[in-house]
Amino acid sequence: MDLRDLKLFLHLAESRHFGRSSKAMHVSPSTLSRQIQRLEEELGQPLFQRDNRTVQLTGAGEHLKTFAQQTLLQYQQLRHSLGQHGPSLSGELRLFCSVTAAYSHLPPILDRFRAQHPLVEIKLTTGDAADAVEKVQSTEADLGIAGHPETLPSSVDFTKIGEIPMILIAPSLPCAVRTQTSEANPNWSQIPFILPEHGPARKRIDIWFKRNRLTSPLIYATVSGHEAIVSMVALGCGIALLPDVVLENSPEPVRNRITVLDNVTLGAPLELGVCVQKKRLNEPLIDAFWQLL
Repeated sequence: MDLRDLKLFLHLAESRHFGRSSKAMHVSPSTLSRQIQRLEEELGQPLFQRDNRTVQLTGAGEHLKTFAQQTLLQYQQLRHSLGQHGPSLSGELRLFCSVTAAYSHLPPILDRFRAQHPLVEIKLTTGDAADAVEKVQSTEADLGIAGHPETLPSSVDFTKIGEIPMILIAPSLPCAVRTQTSEANPNWSQIPFILPEHGPARKRIDIWFKRNRLTSPLIYATVSGHEAIVSMVALGCGIALLPDVVLENSPEPVRNRITVLDNVTLGAPLELGVCVQKKRLNEPLIDAFWQLL
């Protein structure tokens, strides 16, 4: 096992896709597969569960992921201490994202950034993802994680880091809303909705309303932040259309009170990415983060 093997494994553990990892790491898919098989033979444990669509880490894979992250970080810190990496970047980098993104997408990005630039101080602020572009434009944040807006300001650059399917959720505990959504052909106009105040997800919901000819939907509340929406649905207040990653990263007691409605047709996945002011891409810290993406 060498550092190159750990880097290949760690990228695959984050991307969960052989094609993307082989392209990013400049190896063929067959080479990547052989390297992973060699690691599995060395450890005597399968590291991934594979099928035609997905790649998932096994328990052994999760342990190796932690080991790989720590080992690569320690190696980079050693190189810096020995002066092999040239002048080290330092200073403060301000990031803005939702609570969900702080759990789901930010950790692997920060792991790689900290491994390359351990002296940089990360200041993270969480809030409604719909506010990320505005936070970046106002310089309250250097970079923000956001869904791709319908119209991206010309002064802002955006690079995609993932695609997130939308789901329609309802309460699973006995209540009037559950009864309404359990019908063979739910009357959507009579079911209360909980909506985000604004942002890309709200745009998707408005499109869904039009597709289903809901000119006057029943709105229970508009809420800032998807995490609060999930809690309100769990309490039986209504139903909501939101990114699936929000439910996946909600606390288990809340998830257990939610059901996903599969009898509906939803739109295309939401593009998630990092945004930044174009004129600031020449700043060393921001450029280093951007190049890592």
